[in-house]
Amino acid sequence: MTRTTPARPVDIEALFPGLAAHRRTSTRLHPRPGSPTAADSSVAGPFHWPADEPWPMCTAVHPKDTGHLLSDVRLERRVLAGAQGRELSAGERRTLDGMTRGRHAPGPRDEDPVPLLAVAQLYARDVPDLRTPPGHDLLQVLWCPFEVHGPERTIDVVLRWRRSDEVTELLTDPPEPVVVGRAECVPDVCALHPEQVVEYEYEGLLGRELQEALTEWEESLADGEDEEEEEEEHGPGGAAGYATYEEYAAAMAAARDEEPYGVDYRGDLSIPPGWKVGGFASWHLTDPAPVDCRECGAPMPPLLTVGAGEWDGGSESWIPVEDRAPDGAAGVRRSARPTGVLLGRGLMRVHTCPAGPAHPHRLSFQ
Repeated sequence: MTRTTPARPVDIEALFPGLAAHRRTSTRLHPRPGSPTAADSSVAGPFHWPADEPWPMCTAVHPKDTGHLLSDVRLERRVLAGAQGRELSAGERRTLDGMTRGRHAPGPRDEDPVPLLAVAQLYARDVPDLRTPPGHDLLQVLWCPFEVHGPERTIDVVLRWRRSDEVTELLTDPPEPVVVGRAECVPDVCALHPEQVVEYEYEGLLGRELQEALTEWEESLADGEDEEEEEEEHGPGGAAGYATYEEYAAAMAAARDEEPYGVDYRGDLSIPPGWKVGGFASWHLTDPAPVDCRECGAPMPPLLTVGAGEWDGGSESWIPVEDRAPDGAAGVRRSARPTGVLLGRGLMRVHTCPAGPAHPHRLSFQ
């Protein structure tokens, strides 16, 4: 099934033409549970990996025997998915209660190599904003499922660029780690439904004049909403216009349900949530920070953004049409967290250097 982002609530560029200089496209990946093959773009699906090429391993020395069994993480998710809409059975509760985070023996030693997890496979034909090195058409993303690497104690990400037509015999049974540091480092298998959208740069990087104009616009919207609410609460008749207070309360509740969605630049008009390729970086939890190439100093735009959720309470206008309740209500039919991944405080980006594809990538978190 395709995924279709609704039209933005406001044509913000028509109101602020200066935003044209801060426009980019990105490709929302829209991962959803599925059964992709090695010939498909996916999250955590089978890789188009050469049978004669060694699988990447984490060789950094760090604790590798403490965390969750990978088999437990997957079993827990299957149990919970199967119990959606009903109470857990006694057997299911016993199964889940027996899964604990801790030190597992026999487990790998700190110095032992550990297989990386297959995270994402992206074919250029499917993802319009995937900028590949010359002659390449496939990106494969892997990571170590322990957030303990380097001075910043983060996850370690590995990128592989490929010419897919050069791979003839596929690796059919890649190795996997026995233990993972956090369950949230393990992605569920998802098919992708790529969709190209327009986004605008994070407001803190727009320049003072444009920022002030957007702030004034948002404040004018808020003032208008406050006046409407006051008129509803204190307008002609008030509660006296109804036979009972219960009728009045019910009418006010119905009016609130019909109120227009409160639009703001950051949540609705700037950068979409979820997994995406290309576009801009959001700095909603910290001040904006430059991400420059350590080899040549060039600014490094985001290649891949891994978001915890496809939407939240502040970004509901981005919910795809196909995921909304059939009656058009605010409710949705599927989980906003289809991959099960949560890195950092909810968002991780992989940045690459446009001037040198071989230059080391960098990560940023929000």
